[in-house]
Amino acid sequence: MDVRKIVFTTEEILAEAGDRLPRPVRRVAGIAVIKNPYAGRFVEDLTPLFDVGMELGGLLMKRVVDLLGGKAVSYGKAAIVGTMGDVEHGAAILHPKLGKPMREAVGGGEAIIPSNAKVAAAGTLIDIPLVNKDNIWSFDELDTMTVVVADAPRPDEILVAMAVADGGRPRPRVGKGRAVV
Repeated sequence: MDVRKIVFTTEEILAEAGDRLPRPVRRVAGIAVIKNPYAGRFVEDLTPLFDVGMELGGLLMKRVVDLLGGKAVSYGKAAIVGTMGDVEHGAAILHPKLGKPMREAVGGGEAIIPSNAKVAAAGTLIDIPLVNKDNIWSFDELDTMTVVVADAPRPDEILVAMAVADGGRPRPRVGKGRAVV
């Protein structure tokens, strides 16, 4: 794994819908920009990228959770593959093995870890989907954290992002016992 850069970003939401929140909602993302070993060519067997996901989770997630400064309630992951790669390169990093170090860092996690992967140029925004780490049906935590790295991914790179939050949407009004049709 050839890492060019690591970025951590934290956001605190203090107000929403014109009102101060009783408690800020914190979200933290850890982002690694790595060389894509398969850029520019088709490769059938992507299993070496499975271990890259596990390595990146080990490299980033403990620090992401530490930067959160409290208990992680929700989590998610995303990847942008540079234009010389294909979306399966991101999927190979995100899916088979990245979940284990993410769950270890947040102290468990029963729910599937949502993900988003796409092919795009440097400076493209990506939404990291977030869900409650223990209950995928907890609607109040269905959310996103948008991140960007201005110079990544370059055509032969992959940007991999993991995020956690200590709460859901700032003023949720579509969950908690409301009827779902």
